[in-house]
Amino acid sequence: MIDVYSSAREMATAVAAREISARELLALHLARIGEVNGVVNALVSIDADRAYAQASKADDITASGARLGPLHGLPYAVKDTHHVAGWRTTFGSPVMADHVSAYDELVVERVRAAGAVIVAKSNTPEFAAGSHTFNPVFGATLNPYDTSRSAGGSSGGSAAALASGMVALADGSDMGGSLRNPASFCNVVGLRPTWGRVPTWPTWNLWETVSVQGPLARDVGDLALLLGVLAGPDPRVPTADSTPGAVFADPAPVTLDGLRVALSVDLGGSFEVERSVEDVVRAAGARLADAGAAVVEAAPELPDAEATFRTLRAWLMEYALGDVLDSRPDDVKPSLADNIRAGRPLSGHDVAVAYAGRTALAEQARAFFASYDVLAMPVSQVPPFPADQEYPSAINGRPQETYLDWMRSAFLVTVTGCPAISVPAGFTPDGLPVGLQLVGPAGSERRLLAIARAYEELSGAGIGVGGPRPAL
Repeated sequence: MIDVYSSAREMATAVAAREISARELLALHLARIGEVNGVVNALVSIDADRAYAQASKADDITASGARLGPLHGLPYAVKDTHHVAGWRTTFGSPVMADHVSAYDELVVERVRAAGAVIVAKSNTPEFAAGSHTFNPVFGATLNPYDTSRSAGGSSGGSAAALASGMVALADGSDMGGSLRNPASFCNVVGLRPTWGRVPTWPTWNLWETVSVQGPLARDVGDLALLLGVLAGPDPRVPTADSTPGAVFADPAPVTLDGLRVALSVDLGGSFEVERSVEDVVRAAGARLADAGAAVVEAAPELPDAEATFRTLRAWLMEYALGDVLDSRPDDVKPSLADNIRAGRPLSGHDVAVAYAGRTALAEQARAFFASYDVLAMPVSQVPPFPADQEYPSAINGRPQETYLDWMRSAFLVTVTGCPAISVPAGFTPDGLPVGLQLVGPAGSERRLLAIARAYEELSGAGIGVGGPRPAL
């Protein structure tokens, strides 16, 4: 029997077989939204009337016998940084609080064409800046496993909605960990794809390589289903990879026997990791070894990764939001304002050095993966932290001076250009979720998904494979 925690694949199969209608499936999810969203605050700009109109159209298509898309009838949340025609899109900022989008951007076009029923936008921090989802427009999104804690960010609304059973699938974006970090905090799955795998349109910079869009789901199979829709070429995006999205839609798990795994809890001392997170990551490594994987402690050397990321992030933030800071300084949170200002002294030479650094980092990663199939490491350096903090002030007593410091485990991977997936790995003694970050060579999403699917079944920690659900 279908319920809100059934897999997206099961839901789609049931709708296609007319075991449940899209309207009935939507009603189940809207009821769940009514039960828990007031507590978790993951979804914003909910529009039940518009969703029912989409679901009715989906049922008409089913009744006609027409060929159905892979997401046909599935309740879906779009991150509130992605434009949906006629829908309020705020970016979590008072500057955009009343903005209504005039068009669907490409990822929205694709999920609509695949038959998804858009129910709501998902909450995000202001202009998607930071890995804790709070903003002055809608407030904070709370962790479904402990509502005193952060759901992560910047795709925290999407991750929390999935963990709470409010939608079947959701999307997000990732610059410094914004798909991976909330997936880790909420015990779901999030993939940062290789740049170009999921094309973005329209965009101000087709060659911007730091931020990507991508999928979130409750298990790897559902995430692969959504990646199969989001990925693939588009004639408007010359930088898009030419591989058809369907290639990624249903990867079978691989055998872990003989898999070459590099395990690192801190990328060779590149960052501090809270001990409860380290314990879960090391246990994951032992689990892989028990399954026959060849696990060794190793990490790529990425000496310029932090400077490269911080330079590119500051430059991009200043270009995109500098005018907003100048015209409405009181409507920009201090941490974001500081990052925008950090971009102002940068010269063309500084930016060129950073892009040269990205090139070197990509080569260093390529050389590393000649010896290993996958790198296993923490997604986040901490478990979900108190929601009344903007970011953790210290890790193991070591001060975190900026709201980027505690995200090194994610953003150092960003600038390698490699795909990375967060898979549920276990829980702290306090019952807080911890994800394992699996990183593969550039362009290896299908193989990476297969490895992640095999690990997911081995771990059993995730909601989609029978792991603990939030007690909401």
